[in-house]
Amino acid sequence: MNKLRIGMISFAHIGHANSYAAGLQTIEGVEITGVFDDDPQRGQEAAKRFNTTFYPDYKQLLQQIDGVVISSENKKHFPLAIAAATAKKHILVEKPITTNGGEARELIDLCAKQNLVLQTAFPVRENESVKLVKHQIDSGDIGDIVAIAATNHGKMPGGWFVDKALSGGGAVLDHTVHVVDLMRWFLQSEVREVYAEADTLLHDIPVDDCGLLSMIFDNGVIATLDTSWSRPESFSTWGDVTMRIIGKEGAIHLDAFAQAGSLWENGSTNSHKNVNWGDKSNTALVAEFIASIRENRQSSITGLDGLRAAEVAWSAYESVEQGKMIQVKHY
Repeated sequence: MNKLRIGMISFAHIGHANSYAAGLQTIEGVEITGVFDDDPQRGQEAAKRFNTTFYPDYKQLLQQIDGVVISSENKKHFPLAIAAATAKKHILVEKPITTNGGEARELIDLCAKQNLVLQTAFPVRENESVKLVKHQIDSGDIGDIVAIAATNHGKMPGGWFVDKALSGGGAVLDHTVHVVDLMRWFLQSEVREVYAEADTLLHDIPVDDCGLLSMIFDNGVIATLDTSWSRPESFSTWGDVTMRIIGKEGAIHLDAFAQAGSLWENGSTNSHKNVNWGDKSNTALVAEFIASIRENRQSSITGLDGLRAAEVAWSAYESVEQGKMIQVKHY
């Protein structure tokens, strides 16, 4: 088996980037060849943590690798990914794929032309409970689906996430893309229309921290999504992904991160902790990326998946601005 050389570009999305790198280290025949970060201290620390080389110029790193994982600030996804695609490197890019549709379409088309893997980082698809729900839906266990009510609540991340110039939006963008991707995957249908309310009600920040989306899919399914940065800093876990899926013959309740126990400790500053015992979705995500490269096929989570999910978030912001239902624009 030929060794695959993977580069890590940016640890700005620090939690995910660290998990992706740790996951890559568990896959036989894969090496993390190097790290680039435009924050040299953060990059050097990551390179040391994963026993690899820090590159002060991402173009130098691209010359040494077969594929790249991009976990930068959202606004930087496109210039970094388009440089990787131009250099004919396979790409796993953090969500949202880009911050506007024209950029995403350009990246998707270039990767298709170059026969490159372009995978969007939607690790929740790799969650075992989510995959079980997908199987139950495809098997017809609850009949035709008529409605979905979903939540995605998390902690306010701060930093560049609340700088619209770097993030492209707040909680509505950050949390819509994950859950809409799952809905699209379950239903095999696109969101046709979206109505949204969003505001900054919970934190003193310049972007939205909460929102509520109402959606209609092409197949007639109606769906809602409660998306927010509403978890307090002291909360025992980062947040949730839940769905109540209503079919004509039954219902499914999905709690994607319920595979955890509770630990209570005397004398601790944070006495309640979650102890995860379930699957490792981030590791499964990078394993799919590597398998796609080795098998010369597209990933099961494509760049187009990333674009379609992001289009709903962008349309939600348009709905907030105009105060009406918006037809989702496809690029």
